[in-house]
Formats: sequence, C-alpha cells, structure tokens
Amino acid sequence: MYLSRRSCVVGLAALSLSACMGGGVPMSASAPARAAPMRAEPNPAFDAWKAQFRGRATGAGIPASVVDPALNGAGFLPDVIARDRRQTEFTRTLEDYLSIATSDERIAGGRAALSRHGSTLRAIESRYGVEAEVITAVWGLESRYGSERGDIPVMSALATLAFDGRRGAFFESQLLAALRILQRGDTSAANMRGSWAGAMGHTQFIPTTYQEYAVDFTGNGRRDIWAEDPSDALASAANYLSRMGWRRGQPWGVEVRLPDGFNTGLAGRGSSRAVGDWAGLGLRDMDGRAVPDHGPASLILPDGPRGPAFLVFRNFSVILRYNNSELYGIGIGHLADRLRGGGPFRGNFQPDRFGLRLGERQEMQRRLTRAGFDTQGVDGVIGPNSEAAIRAYQQARGLSVTGQPSQALLERLRSGA
Repeated sequence: MYLSRRSCVVGLAALSLSACMGGGVPMSASAPARAAPMRAEPNPAFDAWKAQFRGRATGAGIPASVVDPALNGAGFLPDVIARDRRQTEFTRTLEDYLSIATSDERIAGGRAALSRHGSTLRAIESRYGVEAEVITAVWGLESRYGSERGDIPVMSALATLAFDGRRGAFFESQLLAALRILQRGDTSAANMRGSWAGAMGHTQFIPTTYQEYAVDFTGNGRRDIWAEDPSDALASAANYLSRMGWRRGQPWGVEVRLPDGFNTGLAGRGSSRAVGDWAGLGLRDMDGRAVPDHGPASLILPDGPRGPAFLVFRNFSVILRYNNSELYGIGIGHLADRLRGGGPFRGNFQPDRFGLRLGERQEMQRRLTRAGFDTQGVDGVIGPNSEAAIRAYQQARGLSVTGQPSQALLERLRSGA
C-alpha cells in the first residue's frame, strides 16, 4: 500500500501511471531495465534514529523481543530515498495504459491463472461476493499474477523512509504496523519483502491495510500474502473490495456512444444521474441499445470528448478505493471483462500530445530498432529507453536532440534517412 499524489489506498498500483505497473514492474517494455538489488549503507544518523524509534515502538506496546531483531536487521537504503524523490507523474493516454494493462500477454496470463487457481478463486468469490475475474484482474495489475511481488526488505525500506522524514509520520505508521504483523506471527522480517515503498505480496498491501483487511483463507493460522500459494492474498483483496461495497453481478461500467452535440460538460465522476436520465440525453451502448439500469451512473471521458466514453457505476468507485485513478479503474474493469470473454473497446482512441497514435508509435520503435537504435521493446509507450533511442538517432543524424517523438521524425524514419 502506498499513498502517492494519486492517493492509492492499497497497493503500489499508485505508481502504475507513474513509473511502474504494480510490484515494481516497469510500465512499458521501453522502461528502464530492472535495477540491481538495493544495498544497505552505513549511516550513523539512521542508527541513532532507530534507537529513538525503538522507544516509540515499545511504548506503543510492541515487545522488545519483536522490535530489536527487526530493527537490528533493518539497513539504510539510499536507493529507496532516491526512488521516492524521483517519482514523476507521467501522462499516459488511455490507449497507452490499456496497451499494457490489457495486453494480449496479460490477458493470456490471467486466463491461465483463472484455470490454475479456479477452484480457489470461485471459493473466494462465494465467500466475499467479488467475482473471480475481478480478483484476478487486481492480481494481474498489482504483481503480474504473482511473478513480480518485489524483493526489497520491507523493514529496511520503511525504516529508511520514516527516517528520511519527507513523509515520516506516514511511513513510521507503516513501520509500526509491520512490527505488529511480526508480533502476530504472520511472517518473519526476512520474508517480509516487497516494493521500495512497503507494498507487499501478490496484491501489494501496505502494512496498515494488511492489518485491517488481510485474511487467513487457508486456515493455517497465518495471513500469508507472501507465499507462493496466493490464496490468502487473493482472499484479502476480495475482502477489501467487499468491505468497500462491491456488488456482485453488477458491472463497473458500460462503454457508450454520445449523440452529436452532446454537452460534455456533464461528464465527470462528480455528476451522477439515473441511467434513464442519461438515456434521455441520447446516450446508448455501442450497439445503439439502452444501457441497463445498474443504479446511478457517471459519465467519464478519459481520452477526451472524441475518445471512448463510459457510464460508470458503484463498482467503479469501489475499484478506485484500491487506486484513485480513473485509468486504473478502467484497466481493472476491462481486464476482468476480457477474462470473461469480452472484446476490446470500440471507441476511437485519440492521438497523444505528439499527434501520434499507438500504431504509429509502435512503428517508430520498430524503425528505430531496425536502424540500430534499440528501444528495448515495441509496445507503443514512449518510455525512457525509447526516449534514449530517439536522442541517439537525432544526435547521429545531426538533428535537434529532444528525445521526443513526432510525425516528422516518423516520416524521416520511413524514408530511411
């Protein structure tokens, strides 16, 4: 769980729109390669802070027998502070986001996960009332179905961030919660590994959310979200969504068509209306039919007035309690729909701020790589490696070095110049 500027409530998914896609996974194939393991460095001031914090932890009722070994094993990780400092709010188009969140690879992985863990997921659905496909979609976006859970010592990361002080009170509260997890015996400090910001396990809970919502679904006496067996983690995510108000059998949203001349000023999650009222304004589903009444709905236009449009319902708001980002909410909802056999969105995605569409950006990446300037992937998302390839190409050709894509650059690449 990590609170970024986007107010993520549960997992590291707040970074999905920034630098990562769950559990430290790069947002795109053209993002930087995985960093080397973080190494602790000596820091006398950090050691002095730990000694002071020890008193606060034992004063909060956590036994010294828990506090002392955990703090003794917690090292100062300067790379954690560096990552916290360089968080950048990337602006991704809906098309960009979905090209990663609902890629063919992620859909295939989700279907395989549903097949492999189907009986467990259906049992979780039965108990908590959250559909198996929705739970699987959260799992897919947060940790790529458990393959990217993070490998940073959480005690060290949280202690480093609490000591750093930029958001010291928040991270100290997480550190205290982590100690209480150890006190309860759910896991060991050595096993408590996750993201640089303290998000843990298959569904990337931060310690305070873990304390409140994690469950022991397997019945072994431990709420083990770190295990290879994802049962406790998946049930914990379902428990969280259930307690936030998830309604089983209800959609998150419906893609709709807007009539000509529609007043797009009516869009926004702050403007909720009865479905019948939206129908009276001319909104229809993508087949021209009336949208079924699933309760009050808001209209959102994440790609602008000419892009795909959606009427979203209560369950969309519940997803946003996991991560308060409309793109994340659409990503979870759409991935779940695709896992059920639904098709892609049918609205027209708009060009990005450079005037390029996804296919054109993919073409640019292919042509750059073919010309000897490797973009480290062809996903259409212009990340740091694509930008570096563009800069190298521009420098080699005597062009103004911007690192930015453009129609002119694409045309030059097409000409073989």
